[in-house]
Amino acid sequence: MILPAVAGVLIIAVVLWEAFETVILPRRVARRLRLTVLVYRGTWLPWRTIAHSFKKNKARETFLSYYGPLSLLILFSIWAAMIILGYSLLYYSASRIESPSPSFATLLYMSGTTMFTLGLGDVVPHTWTERFLVVSESGLGFGFLALILSYLPVIYQAFSRREVNIVLLDARAGSPPTAAEILRRHSGSLGAEALEKLLADWEHSSADILESHISYPAVSYFRSQHTNESWLAALAAMLDTTALLLASVENACTRQARLTFAMCRHTIVDLAQLFNVPPRHAGDRLPSGEFERLKTILERAGFHLREDEAARAKFSELRGMYEPYLHALSHFLHMEVPPWILSKGITDNWTTSAWGRISGLAPSARQEPDDHSD
Repeated sequence: MILPAVAGVLIIAVVLWEAFETVILPRRVARRLRLTVLVYRGTWLPWRTIAHSFKKNKARETFLSYYGPLSLLILFSIWAAMIILGYSLLYYSASRIESPSPSFATLLYMSGTTMFTLGLGDVVPHTWTERFLVVSESGLGFGFLALILSYLPVIYQAFSRREVNIVLLDARAGSPPTAAEILRRHSGSLGAEALEKLLADWEHSSADILESHISYPAVSYFRSQHTNESWLAALAAMLDTTALLLASVENACTRQARLTFAMCRHTIVDLAQLFNVPPRHAGDRLPSGEFERLKTILERAGFHLREDEAARAKFSELRGMYEPYLHALSHFLHMEVPPWILSKGITDNWTTSAWGRISGLAPSARQEPDDHSD
């Protein structure tokens, strides 16, 4: 019987090619009709829908944080099941020459024990074709296990690098990070130099996020340790800050702001394209009233905002280059985009602990290190 053999070869070939594109190939695959994409779309959208039913933000974020690691296990399980099914069809086709031939359920069991190299020996091949298939499947099983063991460290290394940069923003940008806090905390005589270094660091950080998340999209679903932090919020804060510097603030680090803005925008636009989410308009993040608040805070910190027509036009143009993509990724990944300026005082993550909250000794809002300004 040739049809089961053809179906088995196609199934195995699809899985092997998917594994190659997902794990080994270090670049974005433009083809939309892919098994891996179907698995993630088919699992993430229901998972996100269930998350909407959680009323408490902490419980919702905890539920969402399980998806990233679980999605890898689901994907690997589907790959393994399809390989087992594919070889079962090959065994079924080869066993038709026997009399009596074993049932398909028996051959499925034989394929599973061979794939995971259990070596039970209760079901054995009888023909040279079956023996060849058993040897090839057992070898593929070893390779499959090695692929998984090599893939997981890469994923978690990329996640760890990203989170280190996000945690470093706590004292520099607040929790969650906002453009107002970044600029306010980088005022004073040493502020411009520190701000330029921060922007330079995030030019490299955003490039690392782009490269790692394009090569391994599963990292995008991994959530940060704190519910008020995310890689998307960090990029949003950097884009807001650089857009404001380029359009309205007279500052010595304009060149670095331009480079960081370009890299951060490149990151979110390419990731929006990766997930096939079109730009999304979700209202004005900085209405006139909030802009006046922002202006007041920054002027108190020593910044002077230009308000001429050219500055307003450039500010609007720069925001239009990235905000629709931020909203698109925010909606798809269920990650909040931070505001330009918080509506109330904040307590940085580095200042809090469970013992402090329980004992009532938690620090007051807006506490931050003193060495960022004179």
